[in-house]
Amino acid sequence: MNPEIGQYALVLALALAILQTVLPIWGARVGDAALMRTGPALAIGFFGFVALSFAVLTAAYVQSDFSVLNVVENSHSLKPMLYKITGVWGNHEGSMLLWVLVLAIFGALVAVFGSNLPASLKANVLGVQGSIGVAFLLFILLTSNPFTRVVPPPAEGQDLNPILQDIGLAIHPPLLYLGYVGFSVTFAFAVAALLDGRIDAAWARWVRPWALAAWAFLTVGIAMGSYWAYYELGWGGWWFWDPVENASLMPWFAGTALIHSAVVMEKRDALKVWTILLAILAFSLSLLGTFLVRSGVLTSVHAFATDPSRGVFILCILIFFIGGSLALYAFRAPMLRQGGIFAPISREGALVLNNLLLTAAAAAVLIGTLFPLALEAWNGAKITVGPPYFNLTVGALMLPVVFAMPFGPLLAWKRGDLAGAAQRLMLAFGAGIVIAAICLYAQGGGPALAPLGMGLAAFIVLGAVVDIAERAGIGRVPAASAIARLKGLPRAAWGAAIAHAGVGICLFGIIAETSWNAERITGVKLGESFTVGGYELTLARVEPRNGPNYRDLAGIFTIRRGGVEIGTVESSKRVFLARNMPTTEAGIRTFWFSQLYVSLGDELPGGGIGVRAYWKPLVTLIWLGSVVMALGGVLSLSDRRLRVGAPKPAKKPKVVPTPAPVAAE
Repeated sequence: MNPEIGQYALVLALALAILQTVLPIWGARVGDAALMRTGPALAIGFFGFVALSFAVLTAAYVQSDFSVLNVVENSHSLKPMLYKITGVWGNHEGSMLLWVLVLAIFGALVAVFGSNLPASLKANVLGVQGSIGVAFLLFILLTSNPFTRVVPPPAEGQDLNPILQDIGLAIHPPLLYLGYVGFSVTFAFAVAALLDGRIDAAWARWVRPWALAAWAFLTVGIAMGSYWAYYELGWGGWWFWDPVENASLMPWFAGTALIHSAVVMEKRDALKVWTILLAILAFSLSLLGTFLVRSGVLTSVHAFATDPSRGVFILCILIFFIGGSLALYAFRAPMLRQGGIFAPISREGALVLNNLLLTAAAAAVLIGTLFPLALEAWNGAKITVGPPYFNLTVGALMLPVVFAMPFGPLLAWKRGDLAGAAQRLMLAFGAGIVIAAICLYAQGGGPALAPLGMGLAAFIVLGAVVDIAERAGIGRVPAASAIARLKGLPRAAWGAAIAHAGVGICLFGIIAETSWNAERITGVKLGESFTVGGYELTLARVEPRNGPNYRDLAGIFTIRRGGVEIGTVESSKRVFLARNMPTTEAGIRTFWFSQLYVSLGDELPGGGIGVRAYWKPLVTLIWLGSVVMALGGVLSLSDRRLRVGAPKPAKKPKVVPTPAPVAAE
């Protein structure tokens, strides 16, 4: 497929995006229904041309078309087909095209499934989406064109960065972008509502499905990125407070707060101004993450090494959208009518506490991420804000959030009974104390607060169970009635409980892995053994291997526990030929929810090979809990009340005139 077709498709997509920006918004302003109706067709056309451009670039990678500079710099003819395809977004230019493709997908979804939206609101939403498309298409065409030609074309490509030649690249970036860019819809709804000057409970119901979808994708995207770094980089850690990791965490905090705030707005017609601000902030923090990754201001294993001039262009985009939306918010927010009043001890109050602490956590991460950059720009001083700062600040802010989580659903709207909610949670609280005592007894030393954390995690999970049990009336009504109530519970209620339980499951893994993991760094020769976490590992053999585009030296270890052989684990050092770049392929063996992790080092001068081994108790619960959280969001999204949004007003029935009675002759 000719790469010029992809270039032309981008230009045509830009033209449609400009029309999508201007015509619907102007139609909404002057009340022209015909102009407002152009929005959906333009959004679908915009998606079609961006999809065509992305397909052309993918074809160039699949066919190893080395007349395209982007393919030359990021592919190789010997690379496996999967990594040829994932290599499309494993670079700056291709990933920006994926970013715009996801934006176009969401715009097309609003066009197709937004039939219940008022005409003016839908027109403004699609117009704002179009304006974002204009900005990023200009960025691609002017600074990051993925279809630049090479004359004459080289015979072979330079290959993709070896650490990106992994299945994680096929999963992590698309999911992360679906989350990042998904918040563009909530941003568009917020700006559209400010333009209209009308924000009510129906608006919150329209926004919640998009916020839930973006949040669920972002949750899984962050989790998959964490797992990819865990097994691919060979460091044995699952979160490093890397600035680019922080860039994905900040919109997650804001998005979580947005979902809960929208619930209050929908149910009680309250927190309108705050909900609008959160919708703006969630996408603004996503844009900030895009800037941090692509501006060249960060040095990170996750960042794209790009020309800083591109960062200036993205900075201008940030100033326009973030500054413009906040200026519109400052102008229009004081005119919005506030909603209902509620007592501090109420479900609304619990959700407000949740919002404030989540927003404060996002602010703490933002300060810790940007302060070193600002200080260096100011006076050239270089400092590092590391895990101790983030663990202390974010941990202190999230502790009351997770402790209050089981209470919120048990409190009534407007005015709640805290003592009554606590009484209903006594069984869950008691079980948490028992689990904490068991952990304290079993650990035989170690961090003193870890057992309390495990008890808190159990309290959260069991609190979610209590929420469902209370809704069904278990223990208060006959069993048949309770089962009928369980079946009749809204999916949103099940989804919220499952998401809350996922937080507890994730907390189990975080506390166990950080408190009770074991590490062993040693050198080992063939036949020699060492122990870690109660397991004995013996280097059974070392095998050189050849892959399609790499050489590999694999070490196979026999695993014994209590003298009994229970399996093997394999780790390797891999050198990719095109770039002559080494990588470590960690060996991981899972035992229930815990893992034995082995990372092969370099060959030692006196013979043998270096090994770094870890025992990581319950570590898989970190990612399992994240997936459970996302599944809760998806289940809530499947609730028909959210999928259809606010219903259309019923049409008045036509009055059929009754024929006059005919007189009998």
